[in-house]
Amino acid sequence: MEALVAIATENTRGWWDDCRGVLPQVNLDVAEAEHHASCLHEVSIGYVPGLLQTPDYSRAVFSHNRPELPDSELAPRVEYRMRRRAVIASEDPLAYESIVHEFALRVRVADRQTSLTQLRCILDEIEQGHVTVRVIPIDQDGFGGAAASMMYLGGPVPQLDNGLRDAPTGVLFIDVQTQLKQLRMLFRKVREASLEPTASRDFIHRLAKEL
Repeated sequence: MEALVAIATENTRGWWDDCRGVLPQVNLDVAEAEHHASCLHEVSIGYVPGLLQTPDYSRAVFSHNRPELPDSELAPRVEYRMRRRAVIASEDPLAYESIVHEFALRVRVADRQTSLTQLRCILDEIEQGHVTVRVIPIDQDGFGGAAASMMYLGGPVPQLDNGLRDAPTGVLFIDVQTQLKQLRMLFRKVREASLEPTASRDFIHRLAKEL
């Protein structure tokens, strides 16, 4: 109950409020949900997770997905994605586990240097100790049920847990307990198909050397 009251009465203006009127409301909601989370678990299939992206990688992704955007609208999106990283880059970072498919690590959204810098950035985050990255190799058996990216946000208390999933209409927030239970089961299945953290780090090292 105390956690519920604390969040309900918190009136601190978050950095995401600077984006109001510039970015869609869903972007602000994602940043606020991450701010209140106690831990984050994420699965990413097509791209490097947003919380681990470099500016150049992020710009390339946004430029591809929204080619009609002028730089005046593209730049705030890249800045927003970089500012989200505060939850894992502050003096008191959240515990963050990311399960990334090999495809997302290999695909060149821009050029060789952008990909190499991105892989090195992931390795640097791993070395900090609060970020866990697991890789699902392309040739891994038993991986067929997680075609879309998803995130599980642990709340201050279990009743405040949230989930995010990609949907055709955009990001779908999940807070119904039965659906959250299903999301937790999906994460367990995906984790079982991934490499252990040390093996995943070595895997990313090898990818970087190939570049």
